[in-house]
Formats: sequence, structure tokens, C-alpha cells
Amino acid sequence: MPTQRSVLVTGGAAGIGLAIARGFAGLGHRVLLADLSESVHAVAERLSTPHAPVHAERVDVGDEAQLLRIVERAKALFGGCDILVNCAGISSKRNGLPTPPTDVTTADWDRVLRVNLSAPFLLSRELIPGMRQRGFGRIVNIASRAGRTYVAPAGVDYAASKAGLIGLTRHLAGTCAPDGITVNCVAPGRIETALSSLSAPEVIAAAAKAIPVGRLGNTDEVAAAVLFLASDDASYITGACLDVNGGVFMT
Repeated sequence: MPTQRSVLVTGGAAGIGLAIARGFAGLGHRVLLADLSESVHAVAERLSTPHAPVHAERVDVGDEAQLLRIVERAKALFGGCDILVNCAGISSKRNGLPTPPTDVTTADWDRVLRVNLSAPFLLSRELIPGMRQRGFGRIVNIASRAGRTYVAPAGVDYAASKAGLIGLTRHLAGTCAPDGITVNCVAPGRIETALSSLSAPEVIAAAAKAIPVGRLGNTDEVAAAVLFLASDDASYITGACLDVNGGVFMT
């Protein structure tokens, strides 16, 4: 029986975040979901079991004060956090299409960067000290293929935020490695989620055609990569960016 860990998953009410939360709950870990969706409490109740409770906090991760509330809730529930998964993410697409760089407003840029990059940094900053004290920690950031290479449909603000998240991952990995804390990221390609469905149908069809395995990925396939990186079996992996994209981007 694996050690029961305490897990915080942002963006855990739907899509990839929900699949990740479901995976951790299925392994018997204690989970706290943080999401802006009104359904987050119902999702937590559905996933919860007597031996592996799932809790929920409805918050906007783009707001620093609300982020600090998540940290305090994790401390109150679990005495801290062993595993942090930064999955919450947004895009400023309009009508399913990326906004041209020259049309991205300052408000668009700031909002996407706050949610996709600043929130993972702030949560990591607040939770790493407790991980250091316990001599164990796992941080897994959900990046994107758009942070690894040029992906036209992604949009400039989204791509910049995910590239920054990969850089954040590597820097934290280097500084935290001596303390028993690993920091990695998963870079999904085209996955069937509500966010990816914002793209126009012809964009989705073209994307599937370009993927070597011939299809879009599913959320459970991304979750499996996250669960591995958060496990004891991945204790010698840190600073890595694991591509989950059906072979569409190979390095």
C-alpha cells in the first residue's frame, strides 16, 4: 500500500485536472481541488471516499489573495501539501481562434499570465517550505506543446505563459533537488478538453491529421503521466518536461 499523500490540484473540476484528481483519489490519497467552477464542490463529493477524502475550494487562481486561501485550507486540512499539481489554465481565444499578437490587449496578457504562470509560482513559493521540512515533495506543472515549439492556434499569450512555466519548472527543480522535492512538467499536445474545443472544427481536424498516432489524446493519458511523476517511483526524475502528444513533437 503506497503512503497516503496530501495533494492539491488546481483546475481540478474538469478536463485534465479532473482526470488527475480522480487518479490521485483512486490511489487513496487525500485531495484538495481548487477551481473557479461552481461545480467543484459537487465534483469533490463525487470523488470522495471515507478513506480518501476529496475537498474543494472555489477560487480564482488569478487572484493572489485567493491563492493564499488555498494554501491555508491545505494546511488546515492536511497540515501541508505533499504534491502540488498546477493544472489551471486559460486562453484568450475569441470565437475559437487565437487572437493575433497585435490585437492581444494588456488585460488579456495579464490575465493569462496570472493564471497560467504566476499562480504556479505563488503556490510553489508558499508550499515548498513545508515540503522541505517533511523531506518530500512533488510539484507537477501542466505546460503545453505550445510552450515547446510554435503552435499557431495557441495564441501568443498562452504560448508565452507555457514556455515560462517550463522555465519555472527547471529553475525550481534545480533549487529544490537537495531537499527531496522533485519538480517536473507535462506538456500535452492536442487533448480532448473544453479548452481545446474552443478551436474551430477545421483546426481540430487538421491537428488530428498531423498527429502520428492519428487521433487526439484523452485526459486520462495525461493524468497517467502526472501520477507517475508524483509517485515514489519517479524520485530520480526532476527538471523534466514529459511530452504527451501522440508523437507530433519529437526532440
